[in-house]
Amino acid sequence: MKIMFISDIHGSAYYMEKIVEIFNNENYQHLYILGDVLYHGPRNDLPLEYNPKRVIELLKMIKKKITYIRGNCDAEVDEMVLKCKMSKNKTITLDGKKVFLTHGHHYNKDNLPNKQFDIMMYGHFHIPFIISNNSHIIMSPGSISIPKENSLPSYIKYEDKEFEIVTIF
Repeated sequence: MKIMFISDIHGSAYYMEKIVEIFNNENYQHLYILGDVLYHGPRNDLPLEYNPKRVIELLKMIKKKITYIRGNCDAEVDEMVLKCKMSKNKTITLDGKKVFLTHGHHYNKDNLPNKQFDIMMYGHFHIPFIISNNSHIIMSPGSISIPKENSLPSYIKYEDKEFEIVTIF
């Protein structure tokens, strides 16, 4: 199974078009969006080609293959226009491993949830990484539209039991 994890779109039609193109051309089966879909937030500059209405249209093209996690910039109106339900957190199983998905503004590497998991993945900080300690793997796909700390627009690919950070360019 080939799965894509992204975060922090922040209404960028430019980068969402790139993601949908990659998703379709590389035959991904599912897309997990780890929050901050349409709104750029008061702390961020406008992303390239800020156009939430276009992002909605792009997401509709693959809507049956998307699971949404709610970010701190997401609201009920986002669920309404996207015609989806956003979970605060979600645990999925990949090849026998429990993967805890969240946005990162509540739970992150410095504030772990009080629940069993093998892997935790979150966005929010716009910095891609994969770190491992004795008991967990913790990772972030970064941001596709507003990367920070000299990182590039990126996502995480899961295929053949491996996670990989992939830059868009």
